Amino acid sequence: MALEPTRDRPDALADVIDAVLDKGLVINADIMVSLAGVELLGIKVRAALASFETAARYGLEFPSGTNLETPAWREIALGAERCPGCGERFAGRAELLDTGCPACGWRSYRAPALSPEVPGPIAVR
Repeated sequence: MALEPTRDRPDALADVIDAVLDKGLVINADIMVSLAGVELLGIKVRAALASFETAARYGLEFPSGTNLETPAWREIALGAERCPGCGERFAGRAELLDTGCPACGWRSYRAPALSPEVPGPIAVR
């Protein structure tokens, strides 16, 4: 008896990483080592994992010297996304992933089947 896959998409790890970077992940840990009621070691850890865009949205203060005037930061502020196929800029990531790129024809695995009624994303110049 052979096992059959339960998921249609083989790229589940990419989805998990994308969700963690998009939403963020915070880990709080308090570790104490005691012997006979005497605390010998205490460690408090708070770790956060997120993309810079997500961290900025939630108010993380970046280290001094971080240049927030670079083209990449300006692109994030505009909310524009580049097509991985041709580099064309579009108004939003969701639109690009859901409908694909009308300039080069790149399609995300998330995009539904081609339909003539579905308009493409709006290009940003």
